[in-house]
Amino acid sequence: MELQDTPQEWQVVATTTPFQGKKTSVRTDDVAMPDGTVARRDYQVHPGSVAVLAVDDQDRVLLIKQYRHPVRQKLWEIPAGLLDVPGENPLVAAQRELYEEAHVKAADWRVLTDLYTTPGGSDEAVRIFLARDLSEAEGERFEVADEEADMEVARVPLADLVRGVLAGELHNSCLVVGVLSLAAARAGEGLEALRPADAPWPARPFES
Repeated sequence: MELQDTPQEWQVVATTTPFQGKKTSVRTDDVAMPDGTVARRDYQVHPGSVAVLAVDDQDRVLLIKQYRHPVRQKLWEIPAGLLDVPGENPLVAAQRELYEEAHVKAADWRVLTDLYTTPGGSDEAVRIFLARDLSEAEGERFEVADEEADMEVARVPLADLVRGVLAGELHNSCLVVGVLSLAAARAGEGLEALRPADAPWPARPFES
């Protein structure tokens, strides 16, 4: 058995877009099933995202706390953002998000993990980077608005985050996956075995 996800595309016999938003849309596909029936599937069409697990020289992870209206909570998260430009290099987007949300830059970048957030209801793909060798960014801080204007920033020891995730106290998917992936990488082959920052990403192909 090959333990690897594999590309496959079942026939779509009809499709509509009942909702078109500013960044995402909802698509309805009639999909031919293997038994010959046709099933209707509604899902969010999403441009994709990047997230950054930034770790400083004291083994603290840079976090932001932001209000998320759909779940009616302020969540501790790691810096993240949309891939707004089709074909955009995800590393460039991640560096931009780290600067805009935390006014921080990093000298060492690697791919920590790739994931689909909710593959049963959305095609959103996220690439989580590990960023190390942190320093303050130069120039003026990025001007924020809306939910970001109320954003908190903190640096928290990785061990505390692992405990918080397993205790059910932290819920943001990128934070949870990023924190546990870093702990697993350290316990396994080590961080030097992680993929380079420009590793291919079939879910969201990009220009080098």
